[in-house]
Amino acid sequence: MSIGFEVDEWVADVARRTAEFVRGVVLPEEQASDGDVHAGPEPLRRRLQDAAKAAGVFAPHVGEEWGGLGLDLCGQAVVFEAAGYSLLGPLALNCAAPDEGNMHLLEVVATTEQKERYLRPLAAGEVRSCFAMTEPAPGAGSDPRALATTATQTDAGWRIDGRKWFISGADGAAFALCMARTSGTPGDPGGATMFLVDADTPGMKIVRNIDTLDQGLFGGHSEIVFDGCEVPDSAVLGKVDEGFGYAQVRLGPARMTHCMRWLGVARRAQDIALERAADRSAFGKPLAELGMVQQLLADSEIDIETSRAVLWRACWELDQGRSAAQHTSIAKTYVSEAVNRVVDRAVQVCGALGISGDAPLSRLYREVRPFRIYDGPSETHRWAIAKRAVRTARERRSAP
Repeated sequence: MSIGFEVDEWVADVARRTAEFVRGVVLPEEQASDGDVHAGPEPLRRRLQDAAKAAGVFAPHVGEEWGGLGLDLCGQAVVFEAAGYSLLGPLALNCAAPDEGNMHLLEVVATTEQKERYLRPLAAGEVRSCFAMTEPAPGAGSDPRALATTATQTDAGWRIDGRKWFISGADGAAFALCMARTSGTPGDPGGATMFLVDADTPGMKIVRNIDTLDQGLFGGHSEIVFDGCEVPDSAVLGKVDEGFGYAQVRLGPARMTHCMRWLGVARRAQDIALERAADRSAFGKPLAELGMVQQLLADSEIDIETSRAVLWRACWELDQGRSAAQHTSIAKTYVSEAVNRVVDRAVQVCGALGISGDAPLSRLYREVRPFRIYDGPSETHRWAIAKRAVRTARERRSAP
């Protein structure tokens, strides 16, 4: 097995131009909005995405057929990190969650007609989307098998009934990818189907936008009710009862793209801490010459470099067509916690400035904390990592 760390020259150029674009165009917009875009100001999104198109860095993850740059996951890792330096960078490049993951799933699973109707405008930034799987307790959450929303077949297609919550980007989305149970009961490992549901479909309604710790996700997080929501057979994405398998097609890469974007946030926090440590003096010396501060800075450098390494390893496996379940779980768990540590240390290095509104660290701190819950909490991934490790050990022991 050969794994290299060389970055293709073209990818490196896209990343460089992305970094310049983020610093020159996106960061000023983030500062002007104070990073609060839950309300989804469309003029801001359009302005940023038009600028990204002009800079030649728009939609790096989407195939060229759909107007993107066609980068594989290893290439995305470099560019998405550069985009993630600003909370609004991924939005500008149209590679923010949940749209980025939905585009990937549509490219892999959708029919030709579905791609034209849903993928093409989504990839072009003409519309936004959401992914409606998570439900209030006792429904689907960390355990998707608890899925309680149902889809019942009718003469005209399907009737969807259920309640979803914490559906990111739902407010203002043109359509939802909705997971509903078409067979079995909550707790069964199969029986889920994905549906493409237009936002104006009768019976689909946003009942509230949830107040959350983070504020940087465009369109916020919503609670949605499906009450007699009828869709045609053509709304089925893929095959009936195979939705859980399609969810893994989406979630494995989506976990990694989350890590890429948040790693950019960690680098930004570390840059702020380094600048403060060099400029601020205490006890007769620059902070950067004090041993305790040096330890904080060094530990953050270690966390950033280690995060990048485990992330690239998982991306390489996915690009090779492997399941990569173990390494994506390891990467998601490590990176989500490392990013939190880096931002926390940056706040500590900056002291009162770090918790003030005069620096962006308090805003970044609020944004990164939920990452340890998104796409599976650390505890769920650790459980899965341990199960796989034990199974591998047993197979190795029983092998002839």
